Order: sequence, then C-alpha cells, then structure tokens
Amino acid sequence: MSESALRITEIFYSLQGEARTVGRPTVFVRLTGCPLRCHYCDSEYAFYGGEKFTLDTILAKVAAYRPAFVCVTGGEPLAQPNCLPLLAALCDAGYEVSLETSGALSLQGIDARVVVVMDLKTPASGEVKRNDYGNLALLKPRDQVKFVICDRSDYEWARFKVSEYALERRVEDVLFSPSEGQLAPRELAEWILEDNLPVRFQLQVHKLLWGDQPGH
Repeated sequence: MSESALRITEIFYSLQGEARTVGRPTVFVRLTGCPLRCHYCDSEYAFYGGEKFTLDTILAKVAAYRPAFVCVTGGEPLAQPNCLPLLAALCDAGYEVSLETSGALSLQGIDARVVVVMDLKTPASGEVKRNDYGNLALLKPRDQVKFVICDRSDYEWARFKVSEYALERRVEDVLFSPSEGQLAPRELAEWILEDNLPVRFQLQVHKLLWGDQPGH
C-alpha cells in the first residue's frame, strides 16, 4: 500500500453540503485533476498542482479527524487510477465512504461498499457530450444521481433523462441542484413541485455557511 500514491489538493473536515448525508461531519479527500471543464465549476483550484501522498499517509490524515463519513471528491477522482485502492482502503478502515464523480469516467472496479454520487452533465454545463450512459448499469440501489440545473432548458433535459432511464427506480435519490448565480433556487423548487418530479431538491449547505472558501 505504501508504494501507491495520489495527488491530493486538500484533506479537510467539514459538514457534508449535499446528497444523502447532508449536514453530517465528514472528512473530504479532494484529488487533483479533472478532464472536464464545466462552466459552473466551483473547484477549479483542484485542476492543477496538489501534493503526492501515499495511501498510508492519506489514511493517517483522515484518521486524525476520527470521522464516521469520508467523501472522495475532486476535480474528478477517477482520473487517478489509485483512486480505486484508496476507496477500498477507506472502506476497510470502517468509514462510510462516498465518491463524487462526473460520470464521464467508468465506474467499473469501484468497491461495492462505496456510495457513488454521479453527475449527469446538462447541456448548459458545456460537457453534456462527456456523459457515459453505460455507467447507469453499474449504479447500485444505494447510489445517487445528480443534475446541476442552469436554466429551464437544462431542467427539461434533466426531467426527460429521469424518465428515460427511470432513475428514481435505479438509485436511492435523484438530486436536482440549482447552479449558483444562474438559476434562482425557488424557481427550480417550483418547477419540481409543478411537475411532481420524483427527485430531491437540494442546495449546497456548505456554500450557505462558508461561501466558496476552499477547505469547506
């Protein structure tokens, strides 16, 4: 294990801001690098740089916070091959582990104990062509699918995808988030209610508390 390394932008302790464990104290392991360039990205600082850590070092840093929950995020974590052994090692250590991924890279080989939170990129993200729909067959009932909605066209596209793939029956939650500064949260909430969609509306709680500060 000590010979495997990953490039890490930051490891920090905060409240989970979204998805099923929202509000839970969580350690975040943010991996460096991402092949996508979504227009609304809020973690561009993770595209480059970072510091190489062995798996043993990462596990020691995580353990120092004594967490129950660990979230591996990015960037795009799956862009680093050693993400897979990291996920397995975190599960072996007894944590409840989630992975935030764009859905552009294959979910094949991810430890079955990991809860996957997978984006489907909307047209307004600028990266809709990168969606790998083959990943839908690899999702587990405990996993989640997220859409970041930028405008009404994005909403209609996402609504169609939910229906087309019966996502509410594939995964635990389908998450609709308004893109900050592009779509008013209340507007998205009213569209969901009007259409009685089988989705979970969410806001990014960490941004309400700390804004876009790294480390939160």
